[in-house]
Amino acid sequence: MKALIIVDLQNDFCPGGTLAVRDADKIVPGINKVASRVDLVVTTQDWHPQDHGSFASNNPGTNPYDIGKLSGRDQVMWPDHCDQNTEGSNFHPGLKVKAENFVKGANKDADSYSGFFDDDGTGTGLDEYLKSKGVTKVFICGLATDYCVKFTALDSLKQGYDTVVLKDLCRGVNISPDDEHKSIVELEHAGATILNSSEV
Repeated sequence: MKALIIVDLQNDFCPGGTLAVRDADKIVPGINKVASRVDLVVTTQDWHPQDHGSFASNNPGTNPYDIGKLSGRDQVMWPDHCDQNTEGSNFHPGLKVKAENFVKGANKDADSYSGFFDDDGTGTGLDEYLKSKGVTKVFICGLATDYCVKFTALDSLKQGYDTVVLKDLCRGVNISPDDEHKSIVELEHAGATILNSSEV
């Protein structure tokens, strides 16, 4: 069984959002196309409380993209984004898929880049769901290559899935200009397959 994991394709990460990723909206049609060709589709959704510890606004003296601390770990201080039950947390309106959804980042004291586990190790239920459906291979796409896509793919490998990242259906934040490229190299070294969607 093959599954497509669509990572955080939410309004706040798309043009006009509070943490917009360049050209994020351009991947939507391709994702819809791939979703129609796989056995199972799941989505992940950033789902932050307004007092989330990764928001620069909740950490006096820090600015967006500074490195601070959260639960004793280095943490990028992000602009407020994907607040629960806001338009920014909703999926891009062009995403037309039938999918089981898994939320992450609801604990204010732990960030959550991976669709499988929050940073404190709490599971989202995604792994259990995929295994219950007999999924052995996953294709991963969405936002952003250098954060949530990367960590979702790394955890997918750790959980034993044959993991494929659809490079053309991802976009990176690129706080540093080469972050996206470095992430793809890291994923290849970890054992992920990197493909374009036309190769699926």
